[in-house]
Order: sequence, then structure tokens, then C-alpha cells
Amino acid sequence: MKKPTAIIWVLRLGAAILTIGSLYLFAPWRAAIGYLMPLPATVEAQVDAATDYGLDGIIVYVDRAGHAPEFYAAGWHDRDLRIPANPHALFKIASISKLYIAAATAMLVADRQLDLDDTVADFFPDLVGQLANAERITLRMLLQHRSGIPNWVEDPDRWAITSGEVNDYLALVFDDPAEFEPGTRYQYSNTNYLLIGNILDQALGYPHQQFIRAEILDPLGLSNTFASVDDVEIERIPGGYDPGWPQENFRPRVHHVPGGTMVASAEDTGIFLRALNDGTLFTDTEQAIYSSIYEYGHTGLLAGYSSIARYHPDIDAVVVQFVNTSGGNSWTATEVVYDRVVRILRREG
Repeated sequence: MKKPTAIIWVLRLGAAILTIGSLYLFAPWRAAIGYLMPLPATVEAQVDAATDYGLDGIIVYVDRAGHAPEFYAAGWHDRDLRIPANPHALFKIASISKLYIAAATAMLVADRQLDLDDTVADFFPDLVGQLANAERITLRMLLQHRSGIPNWVEDPDRWAITSGEVNDYLALVFDDPAEFEPGTRYQYSNTNYLLIGNILDQALGYPHQQFIRAEILDPLGLSNTFASVDDVEIERIPGGYDPGWPQENFRPRVHHVPGGTMVASAEDTGIFLRALNDGTLFTDTEQAIYSSIYEYGHTGLLAGYSSIARYHPDIDAVVVQFVNTSGGNSWTATEVVYDRVVRILRREG
């Protein structure tokens, strides 16, 4: 057999290098390699390096017990307009909104305006026959994502809805078979919190976001948190308030479905999360109810918006991260950066 010439060996080596380079640049390996790299000296250095992971812009807020709040930002607030990332920008927090709805529900249950064992059929008799197992799915199951109701987000017809009406999204799952028997297992479904929003509106007799404003946001002094983009003053949008989108694209992307609508700054989100976890938001009864129905941190994802908000009890720290990039491998990169930030904080003690 003829031995490869030197030129052949060079070509083979070049192909191998290109293959490895492609894996690093275009596959999840890029984020995985980033996870394994030595940690930088500071959180600021890690945030500055986030753009190396393919993220356009990033905001990080850190609230550590015994320290002043820390704000970090890197990359672009708006890449096309060349506006730098702003650590105080407003952001569509997507499913982090579910924490506020769960908190409001706990308050109403404690006040006996709601009962966790009431069923969807009790609240909405007209859904019997349209929504699978409506007469057996309880409010508790909705809150815990144990209802078996399909996730409306996974319906391909969702893009055809232009009305902005919540019930049009709910109708996407009418007559669909249940994913599983109610209460038998966990499966995340945005339809659960769509229904809870409607239940709260019915119990209160007015929009549940008004209750959230009066009982949660105002008492905590959260003036940079809003029910949706519709509630944000237009003058606040130019110059650094909507990461990822220029002003003319901000309004058309309003997300109206309960459990994913809210807009907030990273600081406001962190203040809320601290209060949710340390007991200052609730009475003892409300805290016990909340602990039985939902989690104490969350992630969020909308087109162009990726967010993580968690409390870390081992270091008594709240860390909120907003990234104005989604799709592809960006979520993996987002989680890697967040994990590295927390590891740096643990190292610092």
C-alpha cells in the first residue's frame, strides 16, 4: 500500500483542525468547553467574557447578604443601533412571571378567596367537554404543573393568533388528549398558568395584575416592574430599556398570556426574589401555602429574551441574569455563564 505523502498528511491535519474548530464554534461543545475553562478572577470578568459564548448582550444582578447590590453588563443592549448593554434596562422576564402569579394565589388561598382543591370545572363549567379532565384537575395541580393539560406553546397554530385574546390561546388545546392522568406526574405547561390567571381574575373581580401591583410590587417598592410592555411608558424605551429590540419592534412583540407577560429590571426581579425566599413577602400562613405549591426561582424564555432568577441559600445570594439572545445553542451558553458566575461567588465566600 502506498504511504501518504507529506502533502496528504498536511491536508489530513488541516481537515482535523477544521473539524475540531467547527465543533467548538458551531456546536454545544463551545459552551461545554467554556464551562470547563478556569474561572476568571471576578464576576465582572466573567460577564465581560459572556460575548465569547455567542451572546449579544448580558445583564447580571447580584444581591449577597452583607454586600451592596452589584450590577454588571456586557455586550450590546441593541446590536443594530450599537447601544451598549445597560444593567438597569427593562426586560421581558417571560416565565419568571409565574412566581408572581403563584405568590398572589397563595395570598388569596390564605384569605379563603380560593381553595387549592377546587377544580377547573368548578371555576369554568363551560370547559367540561372541551378541556380534558376539567372536572378532576385542581388549582393545586395547575400550580404544580401536574395537570396533564397540553402546552399551548407547542401548538403550531399559535403563530396564527393575532387577537391577543387569552382565550384564543386556551382554545388551542381544546379537545386535545391529556398528556397524562391528573396528578400522576410533572410536566411543565404554560396553559396551567394561563388558566390560573383567569381563575384569579374571576375570584378578584378585576385583573390579577392589579392585585399583584397592590399586594406585592408596591409594598416592595418595585417601580420598575410592569404587568406587560403595554404598561411601560413609551419615553422609557429609547436609549437603553429593551435589550435586543429597537423601539419600533418593542410594542408589536407584546406577550399577553398570563405567566409570561411581565417586564422588570434585574434589580426589581432580585428584590422580589429575595422577599419571596426570606419570608418578608408573606405571612407565615401564606409562606406555608406557597411552599406547598411552587418553586422559589425560575427561568424565562421568549424570542430574544433569556432569563434566570434564583436564590442560592448556601451563599445567601440572589443572582439574576438577563440575556438578549435566544435560539440555537444560546440557552446552553446562558446556563454556563450563570453557573460560572455563581461558582465565582462561592469561591469568594
